Amino acid sequence: MQPPSPTTTPPPGHCPNCHTPGMSVFYRVARVPVHSVLLMETREQARNYPTGDIQLGFCHTCGFISNLVFDPSLHEYSSKYEATQSYSPTFNKFHRTLAQNLIERHNLRGKDIIEIGCGQGEFLILLCEMGNNYGIGFDPAYNHYPLESEARERITFVKDFYSEKYTHVQGDFVVCKMTLEHIPNTAEFVGMVRRAVGDRPETTIFFQIPSVRRILHECAFWDIYYEHCSYFSRESLTYLFEHAGFEVLRVAEEYDHQYLTIEARPRLPTQPAPPPPPTAELARQVQAFAQNVPQKLAWWREKLQHIRANGQRAVIWGGGSKGVAFLTTLDISDEIGCAVDINPKKHGTFMAGSGHEIVAPEFLRHYRPDVVIIMNPIYRAEISRDLQRMGLHPEILTVE
Repeated sequence: MQPPSPTTTPPPGHCPNCHTPGMSVFYRVARVPVHSVLLMETREQARNYPTGDIQLGFCHTCGFISNLVFDPSLHEYSSKYEATQSYSPTFNKFHRTLAQNLIERHNLRGKDIIEIGCGQGEFLILLCEMGNNYGIGFDPAYNHYPLESEARERITFVKDFYSEKYTHVQGDFVVCKMTLEHIPNTAEFVGMVRRAVGDRPETTIFFQIPSVRRILHECAFWDIYYEHCSYFSRESLTYLFEHAGFEVLRVAEEYDHQYLTIEARPRLPTQPAPPPPPTAELARQVQAFAQNVPQKLAWWREKLQHIRANGQRAVIWGGGSKGVAFLTTLDISDEIGCAVDINPKKHGTFMAGSGHEIVAPEFLRHYRPDVVIIMNPIYRAEISRDLQRMGLHPEILTVE
């Protein structure tokens, strides 16, 4: 997450990724909450939380997608920001495997690691524990809890945005996970990271962001929310890093095609940047999304109305950004009883925009829903086991 930099903001309608003019708008949503995972202590606060608009524009030059009316001044990255996924066994298994693979591929043992947008430091801690590394993490939402890790003496956290004032901090490996999608001026941000690396060809960079191709293919409107102002495909992500002065080593899809990852190192000055990528196929996917998403929205509205008309109780499982986008984009109220989440820090708080209460899974023992709508299909098996453990057998739907 990066504070706004007015001096580097491209002119209106220009692509923040390649600065080419003429981005075309293909999807609009009005008055959505500007934050999805801040802890809202009352229903009134949640319902009255500030809103902004989404107008997604597509760049035909590099394939980048951006919210053209994004206003970073509306954001509040503070200690109330709660986005950890570490309460899920499914996610923790993925996280450990990812860390182990990076350690093996890049020989991360006894190295200095920098993480930009580290959250509560879960991944940085893994890298330091598993590879005996040294770490420094930057995030304005970091909470200084007592660190229960054998690596705690080797890790430092800075409760601040990573910016030019920290580019003197050097590392052998730079990590930035699920952060670049929050940054409007992507070319300037990655350029800053390249300047920070400087003349250190052995430094490796790893970024992870959501994959927009899956969003387009599934018409996944629940994965489009205000915090995410930047959306990447392989093409636009590769273009961004190559033109910032990196040599791209690897681009991959992870976590059931939900995440896009890139690994890179500084490019030698003698190596020219490649030309812009072909974007015709991606443009067709953008057009298909624009044509098909109204039907996806209509299907879910009709389904929820049918559930309510039959007197059934329905809940969503997932009290994070996907759930907020699902409820607010569909303008859902009484059709859903509550939102379930395994993160205990969220229990008793409320969903931004709709005001639905977030409850613990155990609440369902007494509520006994007829329908559970899972906000991320990768957790279906995990959630099904939790429901069976509580003696519950509702109809399970997933957003996909």
